[in-house]
Amino acid sequence: MKCPFCGYNDSKVLDTRPTDEGYTIRRRRECLKCQKRFTTYEKIEQSPVMVIKKDGNRQAFDREKIIKGMIKSCEKRPVSADKIEEAVNNIEKKIENSMRREITSLEIGEMVMNELKDLDEVSYVRFASVYREFKDLQSFVDELESFVKKKN
Repeated sequence: MKCPFCGYNDSKVLDTRPTDEGYTIRRRRECLKCQKRFTTYEKIEQSPVMVIKKDGNRQAFDREKIIKGMIKSCEKRPVSADKIEEAVNNIEKKIENSMRREITSLEIGEMVMNELKDLDEVSYVRFASVYREFKDLQSFVDELESFVKKKN
């Protein structure tokens, strides 16, 4: 493993721990040249899940797109980065556990909305307003009324 500080190609492992419910291994390393310490993570390599977009095109699944969308929805709201990360991890696990090689962007959008419902109502409404592509004010009001009914 290349040292991120000096670029030396060799290091020793000081500590190894499973993280993320055993799906990831965290290793604490020390560079053999500069003696600085750094952390690496190992994940099982999986075949990529393809996302079928609305127009029929396919792209590899990218968790960063979900994170960016959720951050945008949660802007100026009391939602921590850790909570967003946890929600994205939940979505990613659901997709991986489905054992499907393809998933639609609509299904991912629904998963994001379900996670946002539990995190922050305003963030949920913000995401839904973009995701559902409301054509007019009435369709937006209908969605809000549906949300309030499900909550009560």
